[in-house]
Amino acid sequence: MTIDFAEILLARQRISASVLRTPQREARALSARLGVPVQLKCEHHQTTGSFKLRGATNAVLSLTRAQRDAGVVAASTGNHGRALAHAAAAAGTKAVICMSRLVPDNKVQAIEALGAEIRIVGNSQDDAQVEVDRLASEAGMTPVPPFDHAAVIAGQGTLGLEMLEDAPHTTTVLVPLSGGGLLAGVALALRTLKPAIRIIGVTMENGAAMQASLAAGAPVMVEEVPTLADSLGGGIGLANQYTFSMVRDLVDEVVLVSEVEIAQAMRAAYFEEGEVLEGAAAVGIAALDAGKVTLAGPAVVLLSGKNIDMKLHRRIMAGENPDLAAEARHD
Repeated sequence: MTIDFAEILLARQRISASVLRTPQREARALSARLGVPVQLKCEHHQTTGSFKLRGATNAVLSLTRAQRDAGVVAASTGNHGRALAHAAAAAGTKAVICMSRLVPDNKVQAIEALGAEIRIVGNSQDDAQVEVDRLASEAGMTPVPPFDHAAVIAGQGTLGLEMLEDAPHTTTVLVPLSGGGLLAGVALALRTLKPAIRIIGVTMENGAAMQASLAAGAPVMVEEVPTLADSLGGGIGLANQYTFSMVRDLVDEVVLVSEVEIAQAMRAAYFEEGEVLEGAAAVGIAALDAGKVTLAGPAVVLLSGKNIDMKLHRRIMAGENPDLAAEARHD
């Protein structure tokens, strides 16, 4: 299954009053190192600190009155839960967010602060999804999946419109990849408006579910393990309807980066660009600085979120070994 480009255009109209059009600017140090212009799409400046607000808002505003009255429920590694809690509160709708024990405490607390009910279930997003399915079946709540949902994908796709409007000569775009909602939506927008553009998904080596699924030719289960890019954790769902096929058909390449490369990119973003990024948001910079992507022309790197525990951020900025990420969750 896929969605139509028209749904992205409609999503932009629907969410325009509820989300920010985030800035896009040149990364001067990175551009100088690579010898080509590189711009940063600063979606980590979004209201809830990540791109997820676009998809969650579009999904909530697309619901019927009966669906909103029933309340919304979702599994999340943190940022989708925060975005859905925010969108639900704005719409006067109850939200229940189900998360695994691997979700950092700072993200759990931020969601609670928005008034959502929290359910901590198991050690993976797949475990949390079991509770979502139960609440939908037994309590009649309305599920709003974090990525494999037409309205969510369309909302994320509005980023692709903005990126090309602000940099029409772009030849390559690098986008963080997890379940694929962000990449699928952005890729559809970009491929429709500029068919020859090069689209690269970037994810971490530890538990790259979409990459494993693409290699297998179908969705597969992957063990969820600790990573600095915790927002990219979780599976894509064995019954995946949209994102697997869209990423497969629209994206040119998927690149994997290591924990060390992610940490180095977070430091580069902070010390060179003055930007605080969570690990998931730094993977595009990591791929470029590690030489895993070669650019022949202007590029845009999507910075997807900033919702990192600042204790962990300080440790990474101080040069601490990133393989201590699992321990850092429990500081």
